[in-house]
Formats: sequence, structure tokens, C-alpha cells
Amino acid sequence: MAEETNSTNPDETKTQGEAGEKQPAAAEVAPKAEAAALPKRPAEKKTAKPKKEQPAPAAGAPESLSLSTEEVDKPKIVKAKGSKNVHSGVAHVLATFNNTTVTITDLKGDVIGWSSAGKVGFKGSRKSTAYAAQMVAQDASRQAMGHGLKEVEVLVKGPGAGRESAVRALQAIGLDLTVIRDVTPVPHNGCRPPKQRRV
Repeated sequence: MAEETNSTNPDETKTQGEAGEKQPAAAEVAPKAEAAALPKRPAEKKTAKPKKEQPAPAAGAPESLSLSTEEVDKPKIVKAKGSKNVHSGVAHVLATFNNTTVTITDLKGDVIGWSSAGKVGFKGSRKSTAYAAQMVAQDASRQAMGHGLKEVEVLVKGPGAGRESAVRALQAIGLDLTVIRDVTPVPHNGCRPPKQRRV
């Protein structure tokens, strides 16, 4: 019996000891929380001082902004996969009754950038408009300027409505037009015409 009480008493003492330890721990936590709350207020004041010091780097911020604008221009060149340093090229403008396509190549004939009215987002009869041709020329020239294009020789083909507007858009975006040529194929008694239609 005494042994049993002794065996139960240590457990009780352990539980009491554990409870005793828990209580002081909880009691210690409360003062620590209060103590931590008091230094936080001065710490906030300390953090306020660096905020006052931060405007000094902000004075140098305009310089970083100017650098950031240059960095924005550089990614446009980097975005062109396998970018080539092409200064002069050829812009092929195909203006048909249904669509307008602008392809810009280097002097060898390798394509640097291209676009069409469908690629830009026009559908149906809007693809053959002059405004669509203007947007197509701008899109293609931006791609080509990513490769460093500055001078362009323009070859216009087809009887579409976007002939002139595409050429004007190439000039407006900042490319130098050296030559504008019309290379529309004209039949000169070549292919035999189809036989007459019977009604």
C-alpha cells in the first residue's frame, strides 16, 4: 500500500511539477509580452528614422529611372530571337483585295519580321482596309527594328486599298525609305484566258 502511494505520489508530483512549470512559463510569457510591447514602440521610432534617410537614395532615383528607360529599350532588342545587326533591309508589301501582308527581310532575303491583318486581329472585310494595313506595317516594322533595322527599300505588290497607308506607316514609325517600287505582276499576253462562260 505504501509502495503504491509512493508510486502514485511521484506521478502526482510530476504532474504538479509540470503544472507548476507550466504556470510560471505562462506567467513569464505575459511579462515578456508586455516587455516586448514596450520596446516595439521605440523600435517603430527607429524604423521611422531610416524612412527619413531613404529620401536621400530617392534623390538618386531619377538616375535609375533614366537607366530603366534604356533597359526597357534593350529587352525589345533581346526579345528578337537570334537578333541580327541588320541596318538596311527590304519591306515587301502585298496588298490584295482581301488582305494585307507586310514582310521585312534583310538584303539576303532572310525574314526579320512579318505581319498580316489577320495576325493583328482583323477579321472578314476589315482585313482589306487601309487602317488594317497601317497596323500591319507598324507591327512588322517593330519586329524588324528589334534586329536594328533603320533603312528600308519598299516593294509594293497588288491592287489593294492598303498600298499607300502601309508605306506611310513604315515612314511614320521612324524607318528611312530609300526606294519605293511597284512590283505588281502584269500579264503581257502570257497565260491563255479561260474559255467563255456559257449561260
